[in-house]
Amino acid sequence: MQKFLLVFLSFLVMTSCNEGKSSNKRILSQSSGKINNLSVVIDNDLWEGEIGETIRSILAAPVHGLPQDEPLFILSQLPPVVFTGFAQQSRIVLKIEKSDSSNVKIANNLFARPQRVVVVSGKSNDIISQQLRDNAEQIVMALKNEEIKEQQRRIKLSVHENNTIKEKLGITIKFPSAYRIATEDGKFYWIRKDITTGTTNILLYELPYNGIKDNDSVVSQIIKMRDSIGKVHIPGPLDGSFMITEDAYTPFLAKTTINDKPAIETRGIWDVKNAFMSGPFVNYVIDDKANNRLLVIEGFAFAPSVEKRDYMFELEAIIKSIDFQ
Repeated sequence: MQKFLLVFLSFLVMTSCNEGKSSNKRILSQSSGKINNLSVVIDNDLWEGEIGETIRSILAAPVHGLPQDEPLFILSQLPPVVFTGFAQQSRIVLKIEKSDSSNVKIANNLFARPQRVVVVSGKSNDIISQQLRDNAEQIVMALKNEEIKEQQRRIKLSVHENNTIKEKLGITIKFPSAYRIATEDGKFYWIRKDITTGTTNILLYELPYNGIKDNDSVVSQIIKMRDSIGKVHIPGPLDGSFMITEDAYTPFLAKTTINDKPAIETRGIWDVKNAFMSGPFVNYVIDDKANNRLLVIEGFAFAPSVEKRDYMFELEAIIKSIDFQ
């Protein structure tokens, strides 16, 4: 009888321990939301005041290189009291907290998976606003990178595979099967997708390693390069028409990295010489020193009379999927 009791008690202890371990494991819901829709968890009075203005100036700032102003993120404000249940499943979240310590924390998968949560805290409104301004670039990139990953995940659901890009250029790049290879001329590729009001497009080609010099004239060099490619490869609807860079719009230029390689990012407006067509473009000149070349990859959209941010975001996600072999 004593032996039986000892076995029974041991079983109860083991079961209790296992149940305790299981209860410590959180089962996270699948995150949700449209691409670039940001949930801002903040008290109503703070949203209407200085902190809200600072948030909007940073996270709803116009995207560079679009013909009309469109915000980086669509902001949805939620007071903390209602940030429960389904509301916590938003894929990207900015949370504002009053606290004795001033801090900016970036966390993953707090309430759902995948999820990026940025928590900004401070003792006063002024301190929180300053934290937002001082860490603006870090906050934007953390949220944007999460959305790039989500866009790439969606692209992987149906990837175009029947192409020779890996063989010809020594890279892989993931774009949806809805795209087609419109032109393949040696190591030049023009990849297109029909959309409701026009097309989205990707260009891939090589330049000599010293083809673009990183100096004070880099913008004019890139414009000259784009225009020469447009004249040869991107014809317009009329005889003698072709894609050029809009000279009335000063391109946005930044240094960045693509797949850990240095790159020059240019955003601006293209148009067609002798025709009424235009739209946004994003161009990356990638320093591929290992292969003694510059690799150029560009996305551009033709979508008259509609917003273009989401089209350009898809193109950026495609470009950033590039992998060098």
